[in-house]
Amino acid sequence: MASNSDRVKDFIAAWEARDIESILARMTPDATYLNVGLSEAKGHDAIRATVTPFLLAATAVRWTITHIAETPDGVVLTERVDVFVMGEKTLSVPVMGAFEFHGDLISAWRDYFDLPGFQAQMA
Repeated sequence: MASNSDRVKDFIAAWEARDIESILARMTPDATYLNVGLSEAKGHDAIRATVTPFLLAATAVRWTITHIAETPDGVVLTERVDVFVMGEKTLSVPVMGAFEFHGDLISAWRDYFDLPGFQAQMA
C-alpha cells in the first residue's frame, strides 16, 4: 500500500510532466493550495486557474526533494528545490512544503518560500 510520502512523489511527478489534470486528480475537489505570501486557491477550478499559467510558461519542471518526512497522522513535509525553465530563465526556488490528506488525496497544500528571491529571478 502506498504511503502519503509516495503520493506526494506521484504528485511531484505530475508537476514535472506539466499535467494539470493529473495534478488535480491527486487533490480533493475542495483542496486548498497556498504559496505563503500569495493568495490561497480553494477547489479544483481556483487551483487550475492559479497553476495553469505558470505551467504553460514553463518548458521544463524539476522538483528535487532533499528531505521528506511523514507524521503519524499522515501529513507529509518536504524540503525541496523547485526548478522551472521559462524561456531563457531557469528559476531555482528552495521550498518547504506541507501536504495534508483526506483518504488518498491531498486536501491542503502549503508551500513556504522566499517570495522576494523568486520575484528577483522572474525580473
